[in-house]
Amino acid sequence: MRITIIGAGYVGLVQAVGLADFGFKVICIEKDLEKLRQLKFGKIPFYEPGLEELFKKNLKSDRLNFTNKYSNNISQSDVIFICVGTPPKKKGESDLNFVNQVTKEISKKIEGYTVIVSKSTVPVGTSLLIENILKKKKSVKTFDVVSNPEFLREGSALDDFMRPDKIIIGCRTVKAEKILKKIYKTLKRPFVVTNNETAEIIKYANNSFLATKITFINEIADLCENIGAEIKTVAKAIGLDGRIGPKFLHPGPGYGGSCFPKDVKSLIYQGNKNSTDLQIIKAVDRANELRIKSLFHRIKKIVNNKFNNIQIAFLGITFKPNTDDVRESPGIKLAKDLFKTKAKIKIYDPKGMENAKKELSKSIEFCDNEYEVVKNSNLLVIVTEWKQFKNLDLLKIKRLMKKPVILDLRNIYSKEITKHGFQYHSIGNN
Repeated sequence: MRITIIGAGYVGLVQAVGLADFGFKVICIEKDLEKLRQLKFGKIPFYEPGLEELFKKNLKSDRLNFTNKYSNNISQSDVIFICVGTPPKKKGESDLNFVNQVTKEISKKIEGYTVIVSKSTVPVGTSLLIENILKKKKSVKTFDVVSNPEFLREGSALDDFMRPDKIIIGCRTVKAEKILKKIYKTLKRPFVVTNNETAEIIKYANNSFLATKITFINEIADLCENIGAEIKTVAKAIGLDGRIGPKFLHPGPGYGGSCFPKDVKSLIYQGNKNSTDLQIIKAVDRANELRIKSLFHRIKKIVNNKFNNIQIAFLGITFKPNTDDVRESPGIKLAKDLFKTKAKIKIYDPKGMENAKKELSKSIEFCDNEYEVVKNSNLLVIVTEWKQFKNLDLLKIKRLMKKPVILDLRNIYSKEITKHGFQYHSIGNN
């Protein structure tokens, strides 16, 4: 089976590496020439644990190749995965410009029966859109369009690809279903076979529900602080309920990244467009946006409303650990708000600083390690729960700080550190 993947971004590259490791011959088309150059020389354009090693292995075996040309790669393919970006527009709707472009290119080149798989996160009706574009080309006679949404978590993408909870196949023919099952048969995971429209909505419903769990536990954490309860115990107790489960019940600064914010807004837009008022999802979106304002006011209270001549240190700036992604990162948003005051901001993150520099003012200082960032600081804000932050030399931290005050947005420490002389603030604990 000959497979082509269009787009070597996060989704496309993980898909390409994974399928090549299954033994398939995979061609990946990437139009960005600089990214293409890096890939050909064995360098991936983002950080994802374990991916680079598997990438180099399959590149060396010649099962994985890259090009910027459609031509023969499309005409000789049995299956084509569309893995291009679908960024949000102002009203929350997905921009399908890249999907349209690649589909038109595909329609010019395919010969014989071909399965076109939509892997990108796309709104309901995109499969039909792709089908209509292909049908306009009279030379295109036999094809199937399949919706096969991804569920990759940044920082755990390889594990999610190799051991997924489920594999969604949205298709209109048994032939297409069999081909997708053949591709993924190595995984031995449950298939959910449905029509294209149902498959397309599953991704949005899935991510919006997880975003709801995050937002819910954040609001309960705020209540716990006000009544003297402990959120850690509350979350543990409700997570033991089999109907709820423990995942995504960790209070923090709100959800971020490339998926949840975009998918929540897109689902709201799709609801509005189809006469469905998604009140719960709208409330989740609004609450998450207000989360940063709430944290800003909390910091304002901690420093007694005096930002003049104080220094605030950030440990972590990515939206989660094990990634260099700062898109929609709560840390980025909080840093921007605090920078508007007269406070000095310093940041250290193991992987995300180069991307953060593109988003933040040049006046913000980026440091080389955990201890440099806290030197002479009045407040340490733990933003991202990187493992290396969980075992800091607290006595050294205390000596380096001007005032030993910590705001732990991930609850990786506890009140125990007050024994070391720290003023400690966490989420959901009085």
